Amino acid sequence: MLLDFNSEIFSWIRGGLFVLFLYHFLIFFQNRSKLYLYYSLFLLALTIYLLQHVVSEEIKPVYTYINFSIQFLAYAAYIAFARDLLDTRTHLIKWDKYFELEIKVLVLLAPIFMLIQFFLGYEFQVKAFVAIAPFLTIFTFVSYYIILTRINDNFSFYFVAGSLIYVVLANVSFFETVLGTEFFINKGVQPMFFVYLGALLQSIIFSVLLGLIIKRIEQKSKNAELRLAVKLKEMEELKMTALQSQMNPHFLFNSLNSINNFIIKNDVEKASDYITKFSKLIRVILNSSSSPTSSLTEELNTLALYVKLEQMRVNGGFDYIVTVDEKLQLDHIKVPTLFLQPFIENAIWHGIMKKDGAKEIELIINEDQGNVLCVIRDNGIGIDKARELAQISQKKRFFGTETTENRIRVLHQNKSVTIETKDISEGIKTGTQVSISFPST
Repeated sequence: MLLDFNSEIFSWIRGGLFVLFLYHFLIFFQNRSKLYLYYSLFLLALTIYLLQHVVSEEIKPVYTYINFSIQFLAYAAYIAFARDLLDTRTHLIKWDKYFELEIKVLVLLAPIFMLIQFFLGYEFQVKAFVAIAPFLTIFTFVSYYIILTRINDNFSFYFVAGSLIYVVLANVSFFETVLGTEFFINKGVQPMFFVYLGALLQSIIFSVLLGLIIKRIEQKSKNAELRLAVKLKEMEELKMTALQSQMNPHFLFNSLNSINNFIIKNDVEKASDYITKFSKLIRVILNSSSSPTSSLTEELNTLALYVKLEQMRVNGGFDYIVTVDEKLQLDHIKVPTLFLQPFIENAIWHGIMKKDGAKEIELIINEDQGNVLCVIRDNGIGIDKARELAQISQKKRFFGTETTENRIRVLHQNKSVTIETKDISEGIKTGTQVSISFPST
């Protein structure tokens, strides 16, 4: 069986190498990685070389021209594959220059050996190959030593192991030139069987190695996606913090201005009370500044402190009514810190502040088809009238509301977030209503 090149074992190996060539060549067209191109070319050249024993008599003379040349080209493709696989341009900068030179020499030897056959005959090709082969073998073994000692990677071990198997077995076949064909035939085996066996074992190891590379690439891709998701979340938090920082200075300025007004009016008691409440609010804000979000419970508590300050500033004060749906678990609902404050502030200073008589602001929080619906309703002059008096364009929003809207949309990635502001004035009844809807999780 090991003497007949047409036997099943030889046919299976040749067929297997050709199938592997097609497989890796198709992968190259999918991802355009030269790694697969070089390996597929190596397999193709190896397959063509092994076919010399089963081709028709008419084609066999062609192999006297390409027999050694195809080996040189196969080896050149193999070295190019190794350079890409092990990234020798990075890990073996100085030694990589020798690999590049060797590829050029091998590609140059391919046509030279064809010319030798044309002018001097096949026997001279054999002599030339016998003279060159030891140098290639020595360089190969030195290269393997360099790779193993300087590249700390499992891939380098698998690569050298697979390569050594082929090189050692191929050199067993090479002894045919010294021991003669009859030596192997008498042992019941073709000399080329060792090349076949080496090629088979090497291709199996290299295929496993390429499979590990694909797995590593996929893992790197997953890790990159995870890191990207983390970075995006960090960016969103930074963006929310930046938006929050745009709003807080406005509120702080107004509060400090109110304290100043109390002092100017010589209302020491009110000024002291205001400062006490203001300090509590500042402490709450500072405690929550480490996170761009807070629970809805914390938000309502902070908002209550803020409203108490504003009730002191507004002449005659105003009523603040909060209604919360009992089905909502406020502790588990995350919202941007102080996200309702700008809407309450606008209701005060652009709504009820300019109204005579009883003043009222109502905050209603309900569950609405899986969303949280916050409704802020005031009985002020209405947003249309407020814009008209302030000479604000219909397209321009009051300070803080747009910033807050952006924070809500960033937190929930703009999913199921709706914000609607409308004038609810009708007849003698006036007012503005702001509806904010966002996911509860």
